[in-house]
This record gives sequence, structure tokens and C-alpha cells, in this order.
Amino acid sequence: MPEVRFVKLEREEKALHLCRLADEHFLSGSRVLIVVDDQNRAVTLDRFMWVWDKGSFLPHSLDNGSVDCLDEPVVISSGEHNPNQADVLIMGTPCSVEFIAHFNLVYDFAETYDPGLAEAARVRFRSYRSHGYKPAMH
Repeated sequence: MPEVRFVKLEREEKALHLCRLADEHFLSGSRVLIVVDDQNRAVTLDRFMWVWDKGSFLPHSLDNGSVDCLDEPVVISSGEHNPNQADVLIMGTPCSVEFIAHFNLVYDFAETYDPGLAEAARVRFRSYRSHGYKPAMH
């Protein structure tokens, strides 16, 4: 059963947090999967990852169906599949509880700057608990 961590966002800066978390786990030797809403957001995040921190190099791949991602340490995807056999899932968009069960560590976001998004995060938090997970704020 994975460890589920919620990251509290008080401002719209999720892309920066996606990159920081991916970089942290890449440097520790973990494989990372980042799931986002759609292919447009995946392409945008892919471009942002090359410039987000001038002193950092975060090797990653965009899972667009035309590239084999098996050997990539960090993969950006717009679907619920794990092409690089990652053990860390960073959810730029919510994923099903069935999908997150395949990871050791899962990050979700509590976007408190928006009342609707904050309530959706509370609903997910309760859902994780009802499925036996023990989510915690990170």
C-alpha cells in the first residue's frame, strides 16, 4: 500500500512543485511518473522542465506514444499507465485509487487558493482513507 502525501498549494504554482518533487526523487535514485490532465499540459510541463531551474538537469521524457520510456527516470504522461515502472507517482491531476495502488509513494495536491479545488482535495483525502490509505499533509 503506497504512502500518500498531500502538498498544500496556496498559490497557482503546481508546475514548480511537480518539478521540485521529481528532481528530489530523481536525485535519490527513484523512478518518477508525473500524470497531468491532457497532452497539451504534458507538452507544456515537458518544456518547463528544461528551464525551471538553471542549475539543475532533470532527465525526463514525454510519453506521447512515439518514444519508448522504459529507461527514463522521469516520465510525464497524460494517462494512467506506468511506462517507466516508476515507484513514485506525482499527480498533476487526480488518478484513480486503483492506479495509485501500484506505487510506493504518491503525491497529491491540496490547492487551497481555490475553494472548489480545495473541496475536491478534501473529497480525495476522505476517499483515500476509505480505501485504507493513510494520507498525510507534506
